[in-house]
Amino acid sequence: MNNRIRDLRKDRKVTQDDLASAVGVTRQTIISLENGKYNASLQLAHKIARYFGMSIEDIFIFEEE
Repeated sequence: MNNRIRDLRKDRKVTQDDLASAVGVTRQTIISLENGKYNASLQLAHKIARYFGMSIEDIFIFEEE
């Protein structure tokens, strides 16, 4: 699953640490999400979407397998 977290974060001048603190995860989790090495749980995806004021579908790109 791909996502737009890095782009959204940079556009809004939010650091990885700031985003991690806001959604209750470590900076390493944000790094892994941005690099596509970790898929967010539904709960984490919801927190990230709320943080950016967007829907989950606007941030996370679901690809049919």
